[in-house]
This record gives sequence, C-alpha cells and structure tokens, in this order.
Amino acid sequence: MQLHVGYILTYEFEQPTPMIITLNVHYSRVSDLLTPDTMVTSPSTTYTSYRDSFGNWCSRLVAPAGRFTLRADAIVNDPGLPDDVPTGAEQHAVEDLPQETLLFLLPSRYCESDLLSETAWELFGATAPGWDRVAAISSWVHEHVSFGYAWARPTKTAVEVLEERRGVCRDFAHLGVALCRAMNIPARYCTGYLAELDGPPSADPMDFSGWFEVFLGGRWRTVDPRNHTPRIGRVLIARGRDAADVAITTTFGPNVLRDWQVRAEIEPPA
Repeated sequence: MQLHVGYILTYEFEQPTPMIITLNVHYSRVSDLLTPDTMVTSPSTTYTSYRDSFGNWCSRLVAPAGRFTLRADAIVNDPGLPDDVPTGAEQHAVEDLPQETLLFLLPSRYCESDLLSETAWELFGATAPGWDRVAAISSWVHEHVSFGYAWARPTKTAVEVLEERRGVCRDFAHLGVALCRAMNIPARYCTGYLAELDGPPSADPMDFSGWFEVFLGGRWRTVDPRNHTPRIGRVLIARGRDAADVAITTTFGPNVLRDWQVRAEIEPPA
C-alpha cells in the first residue's frame, strides 16, 4: 500500500532565530519514498542538511522574524504488515552485545534507568529474559500510565512518568526504555508517523508518534506501550537515546507554535 505523510508547522518568532529540524523520513525508508519529502519553508529560507551522530537526517536554518511555516508531503510505499511480535527472541548477555548497542544500555536525559533499577528488578525480575520480559514491561506501562495530551510536558522524565502515571506516547516510550535498560536490554527511542489504519480513530488531531526498539535475538524490535498492539503504517523519522536526541524542532530563541498539522493516511489509488 501507499501512505501519504506530511506536516505543516507554523511558528511566530520575535527575531531571526536558529533552528534544527528533524523531520525527514529515516534513511532506512528512503527506498520506499515515491515522492521526496522535501521541506518547504514560507517565507522561503535557505537551509542546509546533515546527518547527526545517530544517522538521522537533520536540517538547520535561521528562521526570519514573524510568522514562519515548515511543510512537507511525501508518498511512501509500505508493506501493510503489522509490527513483528518476536515471541522467543533471546536476550543477549551484556558481554555478548554488539558494541554499537552498548550506548542504549546507559541512562540518558529522559530515561534515568539507573534510578529505576531497583523498581525494574522488583517488578520484572521474575519474568523470563528476552521477549517475554519486554512484553511484560510494555504491558505494565500500558496498564499503569494514562494517556492524555493535557499531561504533556516537554521536560517530563521516565521517573516522573512513573510517579505521575500519566502522559503522552513519548512518556510511555521513555518509561519503557528506562525499565528495559535497567534490565540490561538495549533500548532506543523512536519518533515517526503512525497512520490510524487498524484501530478506532482518535478524537484528537493527528500528531507524530513515539515508540521504542529493543535489541533482542540479534536485531532491533519495535515496542509500542502506548498502543500495545501490533500496528500497521509506521514510518520512522528518527532514533536516539531519548526524545532529546530526536526533537522534531529545536529552536534557539523565543517563539510561539501557532499551528500544528500532521498527516499519515492511505493514499487512494490514482
């Protein structure tokens, strides 16, 4: 199937302000792009692109004073398959893990796995290592954290999610990541598009989605404690240690977000 993804973000700036934007479809899905996801700015502004330390495509520019809009649209080929459920995927001993996964065992800005170690082992120490343990963590987060946009806070950490028991998809993912790392399972945060193709439609406006991946059985596996069921129509934008590494936009000065539109839906046949 084909998915139509895109966004329109409109800001108000008091003065010319540097920005970093991480909104391109991830390089691992570039071969699926039928039309390029080129970012268009209004008013027209020159920008340059680069790869960050995690391989994500980023753009940098100086937004002009006043109203400033970023937009993009793309058509993406998608297999139309739900997330894999790797029942039986083994957990690797730390000494056997590939070197590139070790970073994702460490505490990070929003995923304080060191502070959650005792809690994690109390809750999940009796579970079987591997996918069963990850599934238990995902189920626990899904069942014990309530979802709501009113509870969104850009600086909320995994420890605070555990204490408050509420948040948005990013918070579900941060808590899942921190608990997995505390159990010696490499986990990394993901952001991207998630079309509403296989569940009841949400009454809330569409937004970018947050989930995470764990390294089990020799490869990275998708985990989504917010939705907690295998989903169809997931298009990755970026991966990192947590949301601090993959912020959709980072602005270096005061601004107001005036409008936010995200699109992820099936493209009708021509």
